[in-house]
Amino acid sequence: MISVIISSINPEQLSRISKNIEDTIGTPYELIATDNRGSDKGICQVYNEAAAKARYEILCFIHEDIIIKTDNWGKGLASLFKQDPKLGLVGVAGTGYVPLSPANFGPVGIDTRYINIIQGFKFKKKKQTLHYRNPNNEKLAYVACLDGVWLTTTKSVFAEFKFDEKTFKKFHCYDMDLSLSVGTKYKLAVTYDLLIEHLSEGRYDKEWLEENMNIFNKWNDVLPLNKQNLSPEEVFKAEKLSFKFFVNQLVEFKLPLSIALNMLSKNNRFYFLSKLLFLKLRFYIFKKKLA
Repeated sequence: MISVIISSINPEQLSRISKNIEDTIGTPYELIATDNRGSDKGICQVYNEAAAKARYEILCFIHEDIIIKTDNWGKGLASLFKQDPKLGLVGVAGTGYVPLSPANFGPVGIDTRYINIIQGFKFKKKKQTLHYRNPNNEKLAYVACLDGVWLTTTKSVFAEFKFDEKTFKKFHCYDMDLSLSVGTKYKLAVTYDLLIEHLSEGRYDKEWLEENMNIFNKWNDVLPLNKQNLSPEEVFKAEKLSFKFFVNQLVEFKLPLSIALNMLSKNNRFYFLSKLLFLKLRFYIFKKKLA
């Protein structure tokens, strides 16, 4: 039995997904939907408050702008946690590597994504495309981090690791933070037995970047997280391109490059990873300053 939790800002989308869940879940459930229009509550607070009301053992946090394509998905999802007590968090999109610096979902330059989503685009002028990445042809792919479009856990795991509403007060990076928290004790996985259509893409704006920097500050001591078993050469490439992406975003959003310098030096994580990488990235910052 499943408690489905939604933070809603669109009554039409909520009505559609509510009917969609009823038609496809195939198991007893409850829907806990919070109308968050006009509220100053971030998604972490909304989710924590909703989870406190949940009656069932399986907690499923989902976005309202999705369409579930798989029938009887509830039984299969619940069975995953019964089969493996060390499984702590399940989603439909994840990455096997989390870099040292704030970047896109996963590192830049190396594809470590595992995805089972039909992705639509609301903000970009693109046709709807199928994003499906299952490089090892698995039913369950173990990852380092999961995307917040769909996050499923159990009440017992959630009692240990809740959403950090003190650090993340808006609507970004709550998924990465929960993933890193749960991942300190449990396994994370993308399931390929559940397919959804996502009607809009994420927006990587200034607010997202600022929240992403909070991830680095909180988790600096454990990053990078390499569940992908990338080689040293691949790690070098991923960290170099991800940091350059971060620097370029600081420039785009007119934030001081001193942020990048401070991040580069924080706890000497880049230096210990590779002295050459550290020097190259310092040079890149100064080149941007002179541009």
